[in-house]
Amino acid sequence: MALLAIEHGIRVASQPKTRDELSGSFWGDYRRSLHVPKHWEDTDPWFVNYIGHPIHGAAAGYVWIEHDPHAPITIEFDNRYWESRGRAAAFAAAYSFQFEVGPISEASIGNVGLRPETTGWVDYVVTPTGAFGLVIAEDLLDKFLVQWTERHTTNRVWRASLRLIFGPAHAMSNTAAGHLPWYRADRSLAWH
Repeated sequence: MALLAIEHGIRVASQPKTRDELSGSFWGDYRRSLHVPKHWEDTDPWFVNYIGHPIHGAAAGYVWIEHDPHAPITIEFDNRYWESRGRAAAFAAAYSFQFEVGPISEASIGNVGLRPETTGWVDYVVTPTGAFGLVIAEDLLDKFLVQWTERHTTNRVWRASLRLIFGPAHAMSNTAAGHLPWYRADRSLAWH
């Protein structure tokens, strides 16, 4: 719920067209906004669909990982790791579906879908598959680049910056969980 609140709060604050659609009949407009997409693309820019949506999905995946008692915190090349990241991708798919058309969604908050061209299969496919790949990429970067750098510097600003740059989805999920964006469960910022 916190991640949804953050994401929809950003939408409402930064998108005039979303704010414009907040008036009117909530349930009636929501019902008219629900469509099965008829094409791949929607009206979002390439960067939103192929970068933003995987980050959004990976943030949801990290929310799942934080609450999964069987999920390894860092990348491990074993079945337990891959299964946990698969469960996180499945959660990202469910989260994305809810974000697109659920009761607390783009369809209900801003009525995305009233115009059918604003919906596309891209959101339902790219978000969870991109999330799976991005979680693994962030885990790899954290273990083999960020931690390596942290072992060679004591500068906390540099450490926090690297965690944010190479872990944007992790930063979003940390914020939603009430942690500082650069938080890592397995080590403090002063870790060395």
